[in-house]
Amino acid sequence: MKELSNTKVTVRLRKAEDRKEWYVYIESYPVFVPGKKSLQRIREYLNRSVTTIEWDKKRNARTDTDGTKTYKPKRDDNGIIICRSEKDQENMIYADGVRKLRQREYDNADLYSDTETEQAEQKERLQQNFIEYFDNVTAKRHANSSKSILINWQRTYEFMKQFAGNTLLFSQINNRIAEEFKRFLLSAPCGGHKSGTISHNTAATYFSIFKAGLKQSFVDGYLTVDLSAKIKGI
Repeated sequence: MKELSNTKVTVRLRKAEDRKEWYVYIESYPVFVPGKKSLQRIREYLNRSVTTIEWDKKRNARTDTDGTKTYKPKRDDNGIIICRSEKDQENMIYADGVRKLRQREYDNADLYSDTETEQAEQKERLQQNFIEYFDNVTAKRHANSSKSILINWQRTYEFMKQFAGNTLLFSQINNRIAEEFKRFLLSAPCGGHKSGTISHNTAATYFSIFKAGLKQSFVDGYLTVDLSAKIKGI
């Protein structure tokens, strides 16, 4: 079961130091902030101030060292702070509107399901470059492999770049692309000082390595479908 953060958003006032004026702000607590160990208290000032607040003399906020008492503001049945002047009251209604908006954002974030989060992350992974990923897999997977295996993976990587350029997004990979790459390998040049095209067996080896890259990308969550199992080898 997903744990709710229970963030509560409240309209609050802060007294100006040099005059009888109170700044209006929104306070949200508790708020989880990535990178922070403890829950945070977020304050958002609204560029509004009021001077005609109705104070609730029955609700003492605090008593200063000199004995001066401060009180909490009166609120109506909807929780909106009550002011005597029409302009100040409009400011408080505006502030409550912002409060409702922020509260809805936090509540919706709580309701944002794990499935939707995974879908958003998957969409981002699909925009990654398969060719770059394949190069990284080669370095990690075959760091201690024999020289011949490493060369075959590197040659497959070079042929992929010849085929698609430097970029082939995971979102672009499908059966058709795989079949096109298969045909490309069957007529690919030997390269170096050799003339002609690579042998049928060599093309089959490179294509099987390409399929292994697809298989690994499925295991790593970049592809949602195991294309390697659906694609026939050479």
